[in-house]
Amino acid sequence: MTARFVSAAEMMARVLGMPGYKFVTIGHPISNASDAQLAAYARATIAQARPLLLRS
Repeated sequence: MTARFVSAAEMMARVLGMPGYKFVTIGHPISNASDAQLAAYARATIAQARPLLLRS
C-alpha cells in the first residue's frame, strides 16, 4: 500500500469490522520510481512485514 492510500485502507478495515488492522506502507507514487527506489521500497516492505507475519 502506498502512503497516499493509508486513510482509505484504515477506513475500509473499520467498515469490514477490523479496526486497527496492520499493513505495511511504501512511498507514493511508485509509477515513476527508479529501479533503485523500487528495490528500497521492497526492502522496507520486508522489514515492516516480517514482524507482522512472525509474531506469536
